[in-house]
Amino acid sequence: MVSRTGSGQRAYIGSFTSEGGAGVTVAAVDPETGALSARHTTDAVPNPSFLALAPGGEVLYAVSETDDGAAAAFRVADPARPPAPLGPPVPVRGAGPTHLALAAGCLLTANYGSGSVTALPVRDDGALAEPSAVLRHEGGGPDADRQEGPHAHAVHPDPSGRWLLAVDLGTDSVWVYALGAGQTPPRLHREVRLRPGSGPRHLAFHPRGDRAYVVGELEPTVTVCRWDAASGVLDPLGEAGVLPAGTDVPTFPSEVVVSGDGRFAWVANRGHDSVTTLALDASGDTMTLVATTPCGGHWPRDLTLAPSGRHLYAANQRSGDVTWFRVDPATGVPTLAGSLDVPAASCVVFG
Repeated sequence: MVSRTGSGQRAYIGSFTSEGGAGVTVAAVDPETGALSARHTTDAVPNPSFLALAPGGEVLYAVSETDDGAAAAFRVADPARPPAPLGPPVPVRGAGPTHLALAAGCLLTANYGSGSVTALPVRDDGALAEPSAVLRHEGGGPDADRQEGPHAHAVHPDPSGRWLLAVDLGTDSVWVYALGAGQTPPRLHREVRLRPGSGPRHLAFHPRGDRAYVVGELEPTVTVCRWDAASGVLDPLGEAGVLPAGTDVPTFPSEVVVSGDGRFAWVANRGHDSVTTLALDASGDTMTLVATTPCGGHWPRDLTLAPSGRHLYAANQRSGDVTWFRVDPATGVPTLAGSLDVPAASCVVFG
């Protein structure tokens, strides 16, 4: 499973080198204030727009979001040194990989441009082998500009470790794959259709593991779903809006994050340039909009909760910074606490 938590002493920030970004930035993290301080960078891989840490935090993985599409592994065990590539980037045989996750002995990538999911076996030393499978989606949606075909945007292992959920913006659906033993490639189990034109982008699970929240990019909504890990069934229950009534700013949500206690969820909104706080009821079925808070920058492409749960981080792509917020434990509402200049920032992970 993708690790977005850890000791909290280091943060890894991805960015678009094609837009002036440094590639991967390693930052120290102050556990009390949440402040980030840049330490190292590497541009060994073009456009490392999304990152994931292996269990144990000694290997960092990155997509290379380019037309050719690749994934790369870095050794990060020594905090005094920049990330060291574990071999050259490995082609994913798909275009524009935007997201990745570790599961069943493989690195899985979501390839937006080609609408596919790639499985790359992970070697004993953490390096990547050539793809063992490329799983292609089919279909489209009503938005002629954005949904002319499949666009896999994210891959998320479920909490049980038995399933992989691939979120496809182009087909308005979540593709559920069964994960096998060892490095067996995922096997398609079912496709779950969401509302046409919603453009699903990412999802997050409730800490109980029985609910999933799918954020739409083409409609500023979150779809609440029941998740049955025994049968691999995802059942959409309803939607919640993420913007105040009457908002007329074109907005394209990017990420949804759920608190460790299941009381709150947050959504990053590009265009509106805000972070929405949603309160969850005890069942996890009802989301109530509490507040929208300015993200402190422009075009928040990613949103991450610190391991402590006390700070949120927004990677603001167009303003070129990562902002962090203190989270009110009673209301869930974030308050801006600081920022770090990171040109073309695209994601933050902790280790």
